[in-house]
Amino acid sequence: MNRAWRVRLAAALAEPPQDEHEDDSDWPIGIDGFRPAAVLIAVTDRPEPGVILTERASWLRRHAGQIAFPGGSIDPGDADPVAAALREAEEELGIPPSAVEVIGSHRVFHSASGFAVTPVVGVVPPDLPIRPDPQEVADWFEVPLATLFDSGLLVARTGQWKGAERRYYELDWPDGGARRIWGVTAGIAANLARAMERAGA
Repeated sequence: MNRAWRVRLAAALAEPPQDEHEDDSDWPIGIDGFRPAAVLIAVTDRPEPGVILTERASWLRRHAGQIAFPGGSIDPGDADPVAAALREAEEELGIPPSAVEVIGSHRVFHSASGFAVTPVVGVVPPDLPIRPDPQEVADWFEVPLATLFDSGLLVARTGQWKGAERRYYELDWPDGGARRIWGVTAGIAANLARAMERAGA
């Protein structure tokens, strides 16, 4: 990955920790009721890097069919959110933890579905063989990092969820075709994009 992107990401991750909600409306459960989770933002080590995303299997109980970073709930055996994100990436895509150069973690993202998600940013080799677990992952693809973290392309929208109007982000990416990047994934990307802007990176 080129040095400019490393500097930008490092500047964003150096922000003081603070929580970020998916929207500004009232939450159905208290802040202590959110289930800890972690995702890996796997950045491919290319001159123009990309980010690996998954399409979740259609039969999963939560977020079926959605576009997501590899990740999931933090298990009791996980040492920390980083360990959880690496474990989940290995389980879902066959990415060995030893192949990931962890840069750092960003602020916790509280989703409307009740998860407190820690985004972990790591760099992976560009030619890493990906072996998706068919029980969890229907497909995977790579989106340009410059696109995913472009605040101008991450559009805030509103919609009804469980009887309440909620705000969410969606990536206005024509090249995405039928792949709709929205919700938690786009929200985490929007947070990181804004952090890079605040840092002047």
